[in-house]
Amino acid sequence: MSLFRPDVERLAGYVPGEQPQESGWVKLNTNENPYSPSPSVLEAVHAAASGRLNVYPDPLASAYRKAVADVAGVDPACVLPANGSDENLTILLRSFVDAGELVAYPYPSYILYETLAEIQGARFERIHLRSDWSWDWDAAIAVAQRAKIVFVPNPNSPSGNRWTSDELLRLMPANGVLVIDEAYGDFCDEPASCELLDSDVGDRIVYTRTLSKSYSLAGIRSGFAIARPELIDGMRKVKDSYNCNSLTLAAGLAAIEDQDWMKSNTQHIRQTRERLTQELRAIGFDVVPSQANFVWATCDSSDSKIRRTHAEIFEELKQRRILIRYMKFDAPDSTIDGLRITIGTDEEVDMFLNAIREIVVA
Repeated sequence: MSLFRPDVERLAGYVPGEQPQESGWVKLNTNENPYSPSPSVLEAVHAAASGRLNVYPDPLASAYRKAVADVAGVDPACVLPANGSDENLTILLRSFVDAGELVAYPYPSYILYETLAEIQGARFERIHLRSDWSWDWDAAIAVAQRAKIVFVPNPNSPSGNRWTSDELLRLMPANGVLVIDEAYGDFCDEPASCELLDSDVGDRIVYTRTLSKSYSLAGIRSGFAIARPELIDGMRKVKDSYNCNSLTLAAGLAAIEDQDWMKSNTQHIRQTRERLTQELRAIGFDVVPSQANFVWATCDSSDSKIRRTHAEIFEELKQRRILIRYMKFDAPDSTIDGLRITIGTDEEVDMFLNAIREIVVA
């Protein structure tokens, strides 16, 4: 007899990307930022670690919220800090979705939405995207209208494409919340914003952000949600009492306050992203125009000059200690698979390109 809840017993669980603990890998598989965080982050963490660790942190994270609000152009009452944006996704499910209610999200995208819905005992439904990552609008709207929460990662993963505000508004549930997951928003050519909070349905929209990607703080676990104060007040009821520890708050505050450092790194990543895209296309890959810190590359081994499958390319790169992400999704009438490649340093990208050229030629 299992002691677990039936929902947990049936759960497959989310599988993160590989994280080898030894050195010597070119790691382009989990969308981490290849550049270090602002030097002020290290100073802030050192100061916090030398400080009052025997007392609880500020449960409202007041200084952190103000810094986020200043950058986002909102009131601090609109900000809810979290232990990474994944915690905010959990808080959203706990706040708005009862067991048996519907959670919807585009597919392929971030499969964790599905896992979190299952943990909550909710139903989930995939809004299947077309092969060019566009919407089948009749089907999409029909599903979205019935949902209690619609999650939309924008830019999307694994494709990297970005949808317009008008497109996002078409996915608003009839009686629910639209969550715009902007984990990769700082890598867009045009900066992401919270403009839809001022729309007629802005009282049912939540934006989520993370500091793991653009701020180079994947090891810290810091993120936040932005919504109108009445939603933030309700979500705060279900968060852990002290969900952000003192070191996380210190690091996050320092990172957010150094916008020049973040913007310099993201600009470099955008430049490398464009170079990688052009080089992969020259080799023979199809590459989706990306607004994130990764690209989605595919090839057809049956009619392409690339005589390798996606899985074979992934395995041969891994043998050379170069990690990318091979991803496979079941669509209604077919299977979608491809290679998601994180933008590394220029040196790492050159090592990847040299290896993949050798693999293709071989």
